Amino acid sequence: QVQLVESGGGLVQPGGSLRLSCAASGSIFSIYAMGWYRQAPGKQRELVAAIISGGSANYADSVKGRFTISRDNAKNTVILYLQMNSLKPEDTAVYYCNGKGPLSDPWDRWGQGTQVTVSS
Repeated sequence: QVQLVESGGGLVQPGGSLRLSCAASGSIFSIYAMGWYRQAPGKQRELVAAIISGGSANYADSVKGRFTISRDNAKNTVILYLQMNSLKPEDTAVYYCNGKGPLSDPWDRWGQGTQVTVSS
């Protein structure tokens, strides 16, 4: 199995930046895709950005040009990052890291979430 642990959330002023990290451990060889989702109070969880093994990334329209997803592969772990710039109050949410297996062996794992609050 794969375990995911997020870090890096916090309080930031509008226009500021934060970088979220997600450390994956366990059966990291089975990871096909990783992504960041967010859930604001009273709203459904939504995809923010995702990256597929091989490097292809996609973003929600609301974060294009402001957020960058990247993945760092090490020997026994994978670190997923989300660099968030030009933050807006509407980016306030709990951010969750997600990992998925391939179609040949589908699985789905979530991290515990990290709070991001954008406020003056």
